[in-house]
Amino acid sequence: MKAQTEQDANYISVDVAIVGGAMAGATLALGLKALSESLKRPLKIALIEAHHPNQDHPGFDARSIAIAHGSIFELTRLGLWPKLAYLGTPIDNIHISDRGHMGMTELNAEAFHLNHLGQVVELERIGQVLFKLLDEADISLYCPNKLASVEATIDAQLLTLDDGTRLSASLLVAADGVNSKVRAAFKQPLEQVDFGQVAIIANIELAHVETDKINENWAYERFTNSGPLALLPMSSVKGVERKSLVWALNPDKAKRLLSIPKDQFLIELQQAFGSRAGQFTAVGERYSYPLMLSYMSKPIYHRTVFIGNAAQTLHPIAGQGFNLGLRDLVSLIQVIEQHLLDETSAAPADLGSTQVTYAYLNSREKDRKQTMTNIEFLVRGFSNDYWPLVAGRSLGLRMLSWLPPLKTPVARTAMGWKA
Repeated sequence: MKAQTEQDANYISVDVAIVGGAMAGATLALGLKALSESLKRPLKIALIEAHHPNQDHPGFDARSIAIAHGSIFELTRLGLWPKLAYLGTPIDNIHISDRGHMGMTELNAEAFHLNHLGQVVELERIGQVLFKLLDEADISLYCPNKLASVEATIDAQLLTLDDGTRLSASLLVAADGVNSKVRAAFKQPLEQVDFGQVAIIANIELAHVETDKINENWAYERFTNSGPLALLPMSSVKGVERKSLVWALNPDKAKRLLSIPKDQFLIELQQAFGSRAGQFTAVGERYSYPLMLSYMSKPIYHRTVFIGNAAQTLHPIAGQGFNLGLRDLVSLIQVIEQHLLDETSAAPADLGSTQVTYAYLNSREKDRKQTMTNIEFLVRGFSNDYWPLVAGRSLGLRMLSWLPPLKTPVARTAMGWKA
């Protein structure tokens, strides 16, 4: 690692450079801008993103995600949720069941004295709004731009973009996903656990069920021997109820289901899920991606912090991926805020110092480890027909229904609150 030289005068100096402008990166940039304004401490923020939001953007594609109650609380504190709320479809109830077995239970917002357990948003739509907010904020947005190279020096990280732009950042934040170019550039290790599953995602239309219990604000988690099947509520279009499907399967079955006609796909989906949510009447484009747990054991480097999917990628079984990533960036904002408040020197605060990066590392260790352990336990425990596990999980789900107080820790996890 070398010291900066006179040549560095050719670089644009920023306090924080964020590589990756999907949900985590865009939210972090806006959150840091809000912090800068609240503390009246100007921060120079640069956000580098390779794509404008659309269905071809890997972070703002056709998927929908569940934003948990705890995450909405944090987004509200950042001043963002009021600007995004109209895009959300409420989750009022969650039905959890084990296909072919007696285990099932429900989580209801009313039982916890809440309006909603969470909200579902469509990534492409929310991406458009976030980028509009970025355009309105005093944030240097480099888009579409790719990171061409990065070089660590003692006092800064030096970034060169594909158009020749050069940035010198006190702190570099990698929010560029599981295939992080920042992580690759620094040759940082990534641990991976392959679950041997592929997720099929699609939007589904349903015919309403004539019962006073099932309605469009229900989410479903259905465990099968090949993997979990989840349905999230989406906004109705022209009076037609829609759900967002995430179906985890073994690769061979997923490949077959992606290739068959849509009407046959709906028949097999109905057979796998049952009729509890209603009759599946139409399916949109089907997409797929492999499922694995990927994580950095130490998501920091010299003057660099890794957040969101760049730090860890989860199985979607409990819908916690974005919620864990949001807690990453919220922790980073809090660490930076404390560093700025503690700063007594007249010189500009050094946001890339080891005090900042290690404070971030320590703040995330327990939550990351516990969440990843819980997710792996759910995947292993609910994706097979080994009879002791079947009996145990069925009894566990029934116990939640019989003894409602036992639902509290489960609900807290589902709602994105740290233990």
